[in-house]
Amino acid sequence: MKRLILILSIVVCTMHSFAGAKYVFYFIGDGMGSNQVLGAEMYRSALQGEPLDRVQTLMTTFPYSGHASTYSKSNGITDSAAAGTCLATGKKTRNGMLGLNEDTIHITTIAERLKDKGWGIGIMTTVAIDHATPAAFYAHVPARNSYYKIGKQLCASEFDFFGGAGFHHPQGKHDDKDVNLYRLAEQSGYTIAHGYEEAQALLVNDDIQSTTPDTPHIEKLILVQKTDDQGAKHGDNLPYAIDRKEGDLTLTQIVSTAIPFLDNRYERFFMMVEGGMIDYACHGDDAATAFGETWDMDEAMRVAYAFYKEHPEETLIIVTADHETGGLALGNSDYTLHLDELQHQKCSAWILSDLFSQLFKENKKPSWEEVKKIYHEQLGFWESVEISADEEKELKALYKAACKHKAKDTKTMYKTINALGDEGIALLNKKAHIGWTTRAHSAHAVPIFAIGAGAEKFSGWHDNTEIAPLIMKATK
Repeated sequence: MKRLILILSIVVCTMHSFAGAKYVFYFIGDGMGSNQVLGAEMYRSALQGEPLDRVQTLMTTFPYSGHASTYSKSNGITDSAAAGTCLATGKKTRNGMLGLNEDTIHITTIAERLKDKGWGIGIMTTVAIDHATPAAFYAHVPARNSYYKIGKQLCASEFDFFGGAGFHHPQGKHDDKDVNLYRLAEQSGYTIAHGYEEAQALLVNDDIQSTTPDTPHIEKLILVQKTDDQGAKHGDNLPYAIDRKEGDLTLTQIVSTAIPFLDNRYERFFMMVEGGMIDYACHGDDAATAFGETWDMDEAMRVAYAFYKEHPEETLIIVTADHETGGLALGNSDYTLHLDELQHQKCSAWILSDLFSQLFKENKKPSWEEVKKIYHEQLGFWESVEISADEEKELKALYKAACKHKAKDTKTMYKTINALGDEGIALLNKKAHIGWTTRAHSAHAVPIFAIGAGAEKFSGWHDNTEIAPLIMKATK
């Protein structure tokens, strides 16, 4: 009898130890290398005058960490489509491809596999919901820019929750008969919520009415940012944290909506959460904005962490990146950093560029004083940030070139930045002793942070092909 009890105890303990994660949060910081994380922490440390260990991001406090290589099947430097496919499937592919291997053969993603097992699935981002990284979890196309085709596959995915800016090209580009993707999503059973407040109102009302017979129940939800005053939908990205205004949708709000939505409907769920705007900022070599986006994703992570604390034995949180963007260097001259200089930046390079463009649109030859005013108000130049005579001379020369339409604007992957705005951001970065090697991606290894069920497997050095299989193992 004692032997039987012992055997049963071992079986129970074994079953418990291999029960696996029931709730998986997969955070992907697009373009987030180790220096983006460390730089964000060091910047806040400089601002608050606190030791670095007192201003850590949540992710760097996780008990398990490592790094991953990111090269694609076609190049040592990956794009987001190939990297996203690898993070979603564990398989390498060529740059530009989504959900297909190099021979254009369909690869099943971990989200699709878990959905087939009865899990609830949520895909969310700060950029478009049909952008490369979120699309890597549900789409299978040879070209990442096939946004309408990707959007149609989103509608057919049967995934439960999507959150982000919206669709890139909801109407399609080539066929006037194409069904609007928002309408197609509704035809596919999705409820569309424009903005956080509308989503909460819909769900509260649904919870009340779902107890009433014959009342429709919200089974699938797409949360996108609300329309502007003219009713225009902005499907490309949410505003940067540094540019955010009251009422703007945030990644934290999306995650806060997704967790109870999935938890109320499923015993198990998987969420992919992308901080997509880190990459956008780094394509513009805009350190202050990139650091803000890194912290912004970390804030969203805290919502997942609160859920983890309620279910520590059943939850896995894994944080990584698809690649590093910008070749960010913390140091560009002597043995000092002056990250506190970045506090004077009040808007992103995008908004700064728009301010200068608008100035020259309203007046083809604005005064130097008008240009200086923008630099002063948005970057703190001359009053808070010391500008030497030589530096002012260079800025003024660029201003004169702009007046003659000879200043060369900078085309980044997502936005063309006005020369005056670009130079201002570059000068502020230089004063903070920050360097950049590129406006594209690099081959830098990316960080991995993990906590929860199966998290210990993510320690050490990995290739990005190993992450998705390890997540699947953690769910068994």
